[in-house]
Amino acid sequence: MTFDAARWQARFDELRAAHHVPGACLAVLSGGDLHELASGVLHRGTGVEVTTDSLFLSGSIAKVYTATLVMQLVDAGLLDLDATVVSVLPEFATPDPEATRAITVRQLLSHTGGLTCDFTFDSGRGDDCLATYVKAAGQVALDCPPGTALSYSSLGYVVLGRIVEVLTGQTWDQALKDRLLTPLGLGHSVTLPEEALRFQVAMSHLGDPGQDPDPAPAWDLMPRSAGPYGRVIISAGDLARFAQMHLAGGRGVLSADAVAAMRRREVDSPDKWTVSADGWGLGWTLYDWNGVSGYGHDGAAIGQYSYLRVVPHAGVAVALLTNGGDARRLYGELFRELLDELAGVRMPEPFGPAAEPPVVDMSRLVGDYRREGVVVTVAQDDDGARIRYAFVDGMKDFSPPLEMDLVPVSETVFAATGGGSSFSEEHVPVVFSTLTDGTDCVYIGMRATPKSAPISG
Repeated sequence: MTFDAARWQARFDELRAAHHVPGACLAVLSGGDLHELASGVLHRGTGVEVTTDSLFLSGSIAKVYTATLVMQLVDAGLLDLDATVVSVLPEFATPDPEATRAITVRQLLSHTGGLTCDFTFDSGRGDDCLATYVKAAGQVALDCPPGTALSYSSLGYVVLGRIVEVLTGQTWDQALKDRLLTPLGLGHSVTLPEEALRFQVAMSHLGDPGQDPDPAPAWDLMPRSAGPYGRVIISAGDLARFAQMHLAGGRGVLSADAVAAMRRREVDSPDKWTVSADGWGLGWTLYDWNGVSGYGHDGAAIGQYSYLRVVPHAGVAVALLTNGGDARRLYGELFRELLDELAGVRMPEPFGPAAEPPVVDMSRLVGDYRREGVVVTVAQDDDGARIRYAFVDGMKDFSPPLEMDLVPVSETVFAATGGGSSFSEEHVPVVFSTLTDGTDCVYIGMRATPKSAPISG
């Protein structure tokens, strides 16, 4: 189907304004052609308009770029996916020596290595920042034993970035530039703030849902070591061109076998709602839209939100970059319409409880759950079920504890409400599961938090 740019521009403008998103870029690959649209402003304080070559912080979409670099090393025979991490990176460690010896490269790529996500550590601006981060992370507790569950891990991607550095002799930033960005002609993609200043760059905006947000106090609060998991600064067009390379079988920078391996399901996702994940491949989030397969990734970076969806059978890729506001609602409505028209995809309705929720026995679920930086307490009384999400350890000053009501969606899936805009604009998916070693856990934000003890009294 021919892409009607004028009609979609009008719809893009309408939805962006309705959802209080200051500015956004959209890139659509369809029928072999790339269409780029821009809407709104880069900064509400200056009023500078977004253009199609504006750059945004893409957040966790950076993980797919790092995964692509790792697969290049596999292609070159420099790395085995099933090699243990310590065989490549002897300084890698966790508090569990047995787990340290067992964790593989494949597990890090698929978020099944057990490493946690929210270890925030500023290791400086030097070229040794990844090495320093990996050393500091050696004392951070695992979310779960390796190979027992999917638990989303940014820490694991810093380790992968360090593997790239050791095997290439370059910094992660330089390796990405030389091995991926330059060969693909992605001239509007960078990793460092000082590089981004050559372009028009979107400012982050923060605020309550349903209102126009204000510019954030700082553009980017992430340390340099966040690069492999959270900082590729890109235009929507360049993100779509990166996806086009994967659709086209690698285009000289990656083998067709590696491209196929990245989108092959490694693990199912117990939480199918937080980022619409049905499963995970090697870097890619995998989707099943009523029998139609796709892949992509989401990203968030202090008020900037990004979305990429790829539908292989239709040769369609859609990339959206935003700088604040109710971005997920913009994504949901816009992508639902675009993917339906261009690829016959029926995306699921937004997550939330039914009008008449089922009655669920919560007794087996109540208790305390703990991972690095977070304690989750599930309780039930005559007024219903509640969850308390408390930040501890290095995260203790991140936010006051969040108290939310739990509304059943199924026997193991609940919608949390009342967390406030700092946690989620929609119902928060809370998913109870059991690890393969028999440990009960709860998923919030795709992170597995193991059950530690029942509530006393």
